[in-house]
Amino acid sequence: MLALAALVAISAAHRPAAATDLAVPVEKTAPPAHAGAAYAPATQGKPQASAAQLTELGRLIFSDASLSASGRMSCASCHDPRHAYGPPNALSVQTGGPDLRTPGLRASPSLRYLQTLAAFTEHHHDNDGDDSIDAGPTGGRMWDGRAGSAHEQAGMPLLSPAEMANESKGAVARKLARAAYADKLRAAFGNDLFADPASTFRAASMALEVFQQSPADFYPFDSKYDAYLRGQQKLSAAETRGLRLFNDSGKGNCASCHISAVTADGAFPLFTDFGLIAIGVPRNRRLPANADPAFHDLGLCGPIRTDFRDRPEYCGLFRTPSLRNVAVRQSFFHNGVFHSLEEAVRFYAERDTHPARWYPRGRDGRVRKFDDLPPAYHDNLNADPPFDRLPGDRPALTNSEVRDVVAFLRTLTDADQLRAATGAAPRPPR
Repeated sequence: MLALAALVAISAAHRPAAATDLAVPVEKTAPPAHAGAAYAPATQGKPQASAAQLTELGRLIFSDASLSASGRMSCASCHDPRHAYGPPNALSVQTGGPDLRTPGLRASPSLRYLQTLAAFTEHHHDNDGDDSIDAGPTGGRMWDGRAGSAHEQAGMPLLSPAEMANESKGAVARKLARAAYADKLRAAFGNDLFADPASTFRAASMALEVFQQSPADFYPFDSKYDAYLRGQQKLSAAETRGLRLFNDSGKGNCASCHISAVTADGAFPLFTDFGLIAIGVPRNRRLPANADPAFHDLGLCGPIRTDFRDRPEYCGLFRTPSLRNVAVRQSFFHNGVFHSLEEAVRFYAERDTHPARWYPRGRDGRVRKFDDLPPAYHDNLNADPPFDRLPGDRPALTNSEVRDVVAFLRTLTDADQLRAATGAAPRPPR
């Protein structure tokens, strides 16, 4: 059996060139080197695979629809490079399976800006000092954090009944052996790679993992906001107001979870703390699973993740996504219940002040607030601003302020996504 070892150092971000007036302080540091270490089987005499080789292989596998049971679905079908490696349409969830008719349970997330995402932990501490605060459940891939690494996550869609729907790792290995790039796999992992299905599957997952560490593809840091942090561009009046509202703990308070600050070592912000949080978004009644009133997607405590199913304090928690390229999306939150960015921001501002705008009424005429989370778990809901208001209070953001926040969020769109939105030719990878 082929043993694989990954030895790659990935930088957290590009470094800024200068400090700016309205942004958080920016250190003047040189850009670090990106990945370049070799991937090599442990067996002596086997060929070594460089990061460049594995990136190329991962890109081929990522776009290969023949690896699915339908023959028409690839990783890129739900994680389209032209849509920041997120869904290419406004569907709440994507469909897959052998006939491409099986709906998923959750919205497809973007795969960009996950390069520093650590494995899930119940107790995250920002530092080891005496003043370190336990931030609670943090990290892991997927909405519920169940995948500990990109390597682990990469193999899941290949076997998921609602996605690429292969019956086994062996089925995937046989398809890889017939792929046009099979010789490239042998060159990277050894001529006997396809003799063992488990090794073949592991090699494919490794290639997909390395591909997802490609800076040009997955963390280019070339949005307008990045140029602003580098002192190369100015924000408009609306974008500047939106940034202030985003950071204001008494208004949007977005930065409390979607961190906008440059780190102490000069790395640009990822706009997420990678924490898991319950905010009580409305039930999406368009999802087939929700036709059963007894069914609830409880995130960290199930139904997909099972190791915390007996931990009621975790029910309703989902991982905080990065807001980079959020304006490219056409569906929002884990269940894809909203379909415009302005609507999603307005929900934050009005969830508690005007619940009737977001939740249905029961037969008794009362608003069924948090209708997708059983009452037994309502204590898990986040109550930090702007979720600290009562019905009838003023919303945390006015209509014009919501528009300003959205204007700022649009500055987080990467340059290649702007080109795609305008129909211009895509930029080749650097």
